Amino acid sequence: MIEFTFWDILRNLLFATRWTLLLSIVAFAGGTAVGLLILFARISKHPWLRRLGSGYIALFQGTPLLMQLFLMFFGLPMLGFRIEPWTAAALGLTFYASAYLAEIWRGGVEALPRGQWDAGASLGLHYLQELRLVILPQAFAITRPPAVGFLVQLIKSTALTSIIGFEELLRTANAINNATFEPFTVYGLVAVIFFVICYPLTQYARMLERRMPAH
Repeated sequence: MIEFTFWDILRNLLFATRWTLLLSIVAFAGGTAVGLLILFARISKHPWLRRLGSGYIALFQGTPLLMQLFLMFFGLPMLGFRIEPWTAAALGLTFYASAYLAEIWRGGVEALPRGQWDAGASLGLHYLQELRLVILPQAFAITRPPAVGFLVQLIKSTALTSIIGFEELLRTANAINNATFEPFTVYGLVAVIFFVICYPLTQYARMLERRMPAH
């Protein structure tokens, strides 16, 4: 057993936390970019695009995230792609996030009254201009609380990437616990770190929800 002081444990966990935060940021940003494409498919005027978007969302919402990470990390090398744990984690969480964000935003688009589309058309805007200037800004505004709430879920989901070897907070905690045999201290600190990260975001989402105008 290796001797670690409390501060040694905390310092190593805080050092690992930066990778958890970086992965969360990359996955949320990537999920935003891919999610926008899926959103456009879901609200498209073409039925085949709507079905494609709907199938994508159903696939990633209807299967466990851990299985998706396994397919990225173990499946892609069988197809000839060399992939590192960081890449597999980032790709897996990006696709996972994109499905949920696209569905959140689709709900925002469908919540808008039809008159918003008609107003854009009366101004002579074509479809993409209506989306960019009228529809999407309002849809993003009313779906900000659930999007922030999903970010909290995404941050906590990064813990699953430890299973494919990504050196984030939980994997570091497992290594420290194996060396120190102090699970209460190690995992207690992990819980506190996740709470410190997620609780302000949860409160922010609630604040945004309270500020939403009543319908």
